[in-house]
Amino acid sequence: MSGPSKYTPKSPFARWLERRLPILSFMHDSFVAYPTPKNLNYMWTFGAILSFMLIAQIVTGVVLAMHYTPETSLAFDSIEHIMRDVNWGMFLRYAHANGASMFFLAVYLHIFKGMYYGSYKEPRELLWILGIVIFLAMMATGFLGYVLPWGQMSFWAATVITNLFSAIPVVGNSITTWLLGGYSVDNPTLNRFYALHYLLPFVLVAIVAMHVWALHVTGQNNPTGVEVKDEEKETVPFTPYATLKDAFGIGVFLVLFAWLTFFAPNYLGHPDNYIEANPLVTPAHIVPEWYFLPFYAILRAIPNKLLGVIALFSAVIIPAALPWLDFSKVKSARYRPWFAKAFWVFVAVGVGLGYLGSQPAEGGFLIAARVLTAYYFFHFLVLLPVLAKFEMTRPEPASIAASVAAANAVVEDAAHV
Repeated sequence: MSGPSKYTPKSPFARWLERRLPILSFMHDSFVAYPTPKNLNYMWTFGAILSFMLIAQIVTGVVLAMHYTPETSLAFDSIEHIMRDVNWGMFLRYAHANGASMFFLAVYLHIFKGMYYGSYKEPRELLWILGIVIFLAMMATGFLGYVLPWGQMSFWAATVITNLFSAIPVVGNSITTWLLGGYSVDNPTLNRFYALHYLLPFVLVAIVAMHVWALHVTGQNNPTGVEVKDEEKETVPFTPYATLKDAFGIGVFLVLFAWLTFFAPNYLGHPDNYIEANPLVTPAHIVPEWYFLPFYAILRAIPNKLLGVIALFSAVIIPAALPWLDFSKVKSARYRPWFAKAFWVFVAVGVGLGYLGSQPAEGGFLIAARVLTAYYFFHFLVLLPVLAKFEMTRPEPASIAASVAAANAVVEDAAHV
């Protein structure tokens, strides 16, 4: 929220602190008085959920780092030491591993929410791009962390992914050698990945701070996509209205997180990662973690190595261009019937690519992956611009207040019936 602060310190200490470091007014304006659209639904709780998960990952990761040994002959055994000998070690390790999956689940839902309600449109283009940068940093952090247990799948995933950089013309081999610290995945590689995996979460915190800052400048989008016209009538203070809703959303999310951590901690893992890394034995089927599978399917769908790498990175970053690919003036899919249908087809394609990424790259699986890969790029590069130009949209509400009044009228009519 821009403009002068309305916070008034009450105690002598608060007044003293406010004159020297206005952190109390900053906290008040950002998390108490910040005006929030009245009509937000529970899809808007994923920002708070992601903030909670980032803190949880950093806390558990720092504690795990105290007991982990980044040396190829000791890394696997140090994980077993954490699991068996460190107080609460099994919980910390499983909470961190499954926390990564929960983090990505929340961020995918957060991205899909933004796509459905047009949160990437003016004036929130930079906010959206910062979100994609956060997603890229998360992917890098997740991949680096997957290598650290030094199991079979960790080792071979590192081998496959680092080898992709060698496809880059001219500088590819130099980049690969720098990443590996040599000419194969070995001890220097593990040390580099450990250092970067420890560093990147703090970089994430900085980017998230910029993301929140951009959000407070432009204000939140809402399910109608209509901008706030009368702050007094169309918004409520962030606390207690949004904070209570966020607390409930986090609580529901934590139920699933707790179930995974305590009752099915290895459900999303791969059994081969409980075998120590062996450069002489290649697993029958190398697969990354589930949250990388759609992009892994796209990589394998392209027969040429360089084109596959280009397709992989393009698939990750192309959502950043959404503000210019989808130039419709109407934001929310509620008022864009054909866009809404295209959105759900896109979600189904993403799920399908995730499934195909877990299957062998052969036969019908490979053909299906190529078809879905083609549709993935068709959705962004062709379908969205065409819909933006020719789609007949429904009338938007005149204001957020009008949409809230209409929703209340429907509820009252249903109650009388």
